[in-house]
Amino acid sequence: MARLFGTDGIRGLANRDLTAELALDLSVAAAHVLAEAGAFEGHRPLAVVGRDSRASGEFLQAAVVAGLASAGVDVLRVGVLPTPAVAALTAVHEADLGVMISASHNPMPDNGIKFFARGGVKLDDSVEDAVEARLGEPWERPLGRGVGRVREDHSGAVRQYVDHVVVAAPQRLDGLRLVVDCANGAASETTPSALTALGAQVRAIHAEPDGWNINDGCGSTHMDDLLRAVVEDGADAGIAHDGDADRCLAVDAQGNVVDGDQILAVLAMAMRERGVLAHDTVVATVMSNEGFRVAMRAAGIRVIDTAVGDRYVLEAMRAGGYNLGGEQSGHVILADHATTGDGLLTAVHLLGEVARTGGSLAELAAVVQRLPQVLVNVPDVDKSRVDTDPALLEAVEWAEAELAGVGRVLLRSSGTEPLVRVMVEAPTPEQAEGVADRLAHVVRERLGH
Repeated sequence: MARLFGTDGIRGLANRDLTAELALDLSVAAAHVLAEAGAFEGHRPLAVVGRDSRASGEFLQAAVVAGLASAGVDVLRVGVLPTPAVAALTAVHEADLGVMISASHNPMPDNGIKFFARGGVKLDDSVEDAVEARLGEPWERPLGRGVGRVREDHSGAVRQYVDHVVVAAPQRLDGLRLVVDCANGAASETTPSALTALGAQVRAIHAEPDGWNINDGCGSTHMDDLLRAVVEDGADAGIAHDGDADRCLAVDAQGNVVDGDQILAVLAMAMRERGVLAHDTVVATVMSNEGFRVAMRAAGIRVIDTAVGDRYVLEAMRAGGYNLGGEQSGHVILADHATTGDGLLTAVHLLGEVARTGGSLAELAAVVQRLPQVLVNVPDVDKSRVDTDPALLEAVEWAEAELAGVGRVLLRSSGTEPLVRVMVEAPTPEQAEGVADRLAHVVRERLGH
């Protein structure tokens, strides 16, 4: 049986794969596992629970809160907030558990549940496995004063998170004209508020969530509207989040996308210049463009590679004592200020460099000269066989031989969606597209259902 938890919590089609019953059982099991590990000893346990703007989040949040309270855990319900806000508030309130209900950049019908331990850090794999093993078990329910109490504080939570990010800003943003695409998601209130508080002139688009429009043709996975708005407004830059705002991608004044590799490079060089980049090292994933690594070597910055997924970036950062890491997709972890990827915090630090230097975002991002890269997502396949199918492995060997010394190939199964990703870098876009298309065809032919 496949593991319930993926690389970023549990995700699936809401009300089919991820039901109210499962959400309640997960919450009860998490409370039991943490209690037996001693996390609640000597005090009454507390959990912080938030969600993104999906309609399904309403009933899933109710189920999570019910499960926790029935297991004797007090709950602070903070409403619609970014994932990094829930992580930060878990630490601020010294809570024993944080729960975020979100499927991040996935389409609206999906949803997910992500748990944070005390301090706002993601649960270890071993703890997640223990939670999964305890689902549906008989248990002795607390009675009377033993049940958990529930309180709600959305406006206060928003203020706390915005203040947290503003205080962490390295530079005010006075004079900058910005457009922000909030993906009709969790950033719709927080990001415009924080950037305005730092002195920027902000126009927010896709900032009217209605429960159904999250990530719908907008946000960091659909940036055409933001590209047009930045150019039409004559803005200095644009910022794009995903539905739960743990990602940040950017747009320069000419309407060009600035991806996570470029953002990570700008931040790494700025931190090294200030003498605050731990061990002169940045952590990235195997998906990062080779142009990023070239830029980092030229700047005297070491790159540590990990598997794809911000949890693996964070694990490497903790193991080595590093304070900056991220992904091409826009997950950036600034460990001096946050325990997880934070799209708003990333935006504030990136725009701070624009304000500090007086240059343009395009000039800063130009430090990374990207090798042409093509990414093809192949859905409806048996992703579990991506590393074992003989014909597919042979096709990858042929592709690697063709690109030897001038490019690279990467096939990986998605940790959050039912698909295989084919990534190819080559000297020209045409060659990258040709190799990627051939490999994608083999994936469909060999792994298709």
